[in-house]
Amino acid sequence: MEINGLPLHPLVVHAAVVFGSLAAVGALAYVAVPGRRATLRWPMVGLALVGVASLVAAYYTGRSFFDSRPPEIQANPQVLTHERLARQLFWIALGFGLVALAAGWLSRRTGAVRVVLDVVLAAGAVAVLVWVVRTGDAGARAVWG
Repeated sequence: MEINGLPLHPLVVHAAVVFGSLAAVGALAYVAVPGRRATLRWPMVGLALVGVASLVAAYYTGRSFFDSRPPEIQANPQVLTHERLARQLFWIALGFGLVALAAGWLSRRTGAVRVVLDVVLAAGAVAVLVWVVRTGDAGARAVWG
């Protein structure tokens, strides 16, 4: 996939890093400040949707970009590390998005349901942040050394 001859993946990853991270921070704020849940609910859900969509777009444009590269680049260990981490991030992001939607949908629940949603949402947000950094770092090392 290209835009004006430029591979789409290097352009899309910037949105994935920004919106994926903002979605995770928004979810952490939603969990950490229960008194503001009513205010943070829709921004958290919106950021989760945009963040997950941008991470999924980065994954699919990355697959296309990888497939268009010569075999010696595809066999590069740094590129393979980036690809492995991206595949993990894809699934982490989808799980995080589902939990964020559930947390927004069930925002008025209390008790055990609320505690479980908060713990899983916070864990998913931290996992997204960690994997965004790890995947981006591996991609930058694959390109820049």
